[in-house]
Amino acid sequence: MGSIQIKRAAVRASMVTGLSIIVSVAIGAIVLGGPSILPTGTGLVMCVVCPLLIAWPSSAFMFWQKEKLRAALEQLSAAHRELAEAHRRLAEKARRDDMTGLLNREAFFAAVETARIEADKGTLLIIDADNFKQINDNHGHLAGDSALLEISAAIQRAVRNGDIVGRIGGEEFAVFLVGADPVESLRVAERVRAEVAGITFRQAGARIPLSVSVGGAMHGRSCSLSDLLREADRQLYEAKRRGRNRVICTGMPAAA
Repeated sequence: MGSIQIKRAAVRASMVTGLSIIVSVAIGAIVLGGPSILPTGTGLVMCVVCPLLIAWPSSAFMFWQKEKLRAALEQLSAAHRELAEAHRRLAEKARRDDMTGLLNREAFFAAVETARIEADKGTLLIIDADNFKQINDNHGHLAGDSALLEISAAIQRAVRNGDIVGRIGGEEFAVFLVGADPVESLRVAERVRAEVAGITFRQAGARIPLSVSVGGAMHGRSCSLSDLLREADRQLYEAKRRGRNRVICTGMPAAA
């Protein structure tokens, strides 16, 4: 325990001892015959010495223990705050994709499920990197990882504040456009596609074109999340079939 706590305990013990001496002298006066007759000589010494020998050690020990307990409680409270913060960081890390920092698949769909309950409108976009295997095969997996980071950053630049973004597979991303109507959904999806297509990605001095295909499905109260995902996947495959680097959303005109 620090010197400040020791001094605090000593001061409090001294105050208690002083009060005890006053009370002891007052009691001595009453015993002698009245409050105006103060003890003298041996009686006064006893009234002063007894509290010093009894009150100061006992109260000092009590206040010392109290200070130790207070210090221990403060340390425990600090440790509890650190543990809570560590738990929060671990919980957040468990929700994130290690490479991109986006929500992982489980956390993404959990967030989408919550947003679907709260919002009447919204669109699920499934975004897949085009010809990604060729990047890995021709330039190596480190180049592939760099390409995914570029694509991830481009998606985050293109979406709106409040939209939910996640990485749900190797080269597959997903976005839930919270509250977006068909026109806004198509606009954001096209912005994602264009942002990725505009990336200047180079390996060994050569520019490697990047693009994504996007499939979208409008959220409806009557459809389940699995139905929504299935429909967005279907539109994604159609975008791939039509030549890649394009957006196709249910109930909207296909974008070139």
